[in-house]
Amino acid sequence: MMAYHGPSYGLSRECQMKSQAKFDLTRAREACDWVESVTGIPLDWPTSEGLADQLAFGHALKDGVSLCTLMNVLMPGAVPRISTMKAPFKQRENLELFLKGCETYGLKSQDLFQVNDLYENKNLYMVVDCLFALGGLAQKRHFDGPVIGVKVAMENKRNFSEDKLKESQKIIGLQYGSNKGASQAGMTAYGTGRQIIPGEAQKGVCSDSHKIIGLQSGSNKGASQAGMTPYGAPRQIIPDG
Repeated sequence: MMAYHGPSYGLSRECQMKSQAKFDLTRAREACDWVESVTGIPLDWPTSEGLADQLAFGHALKDGVSLCTLMNVLMPGAVPRISTMKAPFKQRENLELFLKGCETYGLKSQDLFQVNDLYENKNLYMVVDCLFALGGLAQKRHFDGPVIGVKVAMENKRNFSEDKLKESQKIIGLQYGSNKGASQAGMTAYGTGRQIIPGEAQKGVCSDSHKIIGLQSGSNKGASQAGMTPYGAPRQIIPDG
């Protein structure tokens, strides 16, 4: 019997609807056919209609027995002990053992599903995707039984000669100092004022103008601080006359 969690509302319902939309019944049927063909054990459907919808898919696989058996065929001894008890914690344990077996077999973590994705019918499309990924990996590992999914590509390892490796070390990228002939000639020092002169006006600027030091750079045009009182000293005010 499948657990009934009641209707979903708000964000939960939106996520549930998206998950249901991603579930492909045709792919699910291919996955179930593959499981039955490899294990030789027919799946237990909730009704005589068989795989009628995604809830039937979840019901057939949620106890983990067929999945663990599948894993043991692909990799003998992957699941040492498969529980046939109907207790929820035992069924969950089967699913955990199946997922661990998939990881040991070489399946990537992003291809796995979570126990609740199957046991609570939350993201059943991920279970379908996992089975297809597992079938593709089985082909790479030269499994001689029924196949499903796209065969995982073999590693394309390249071996470069020592001369090639030395040649690559001579290349200096722009981020390591190459500036394609550019220099800092004519640039002002950090913190100094920047003089912006329109293009046409620059032609009439003499070289002496570059010798002028702006007020912000230290020049005060002959002014001094003579007669100024120190900071904080009292100010003497003398009336006129």
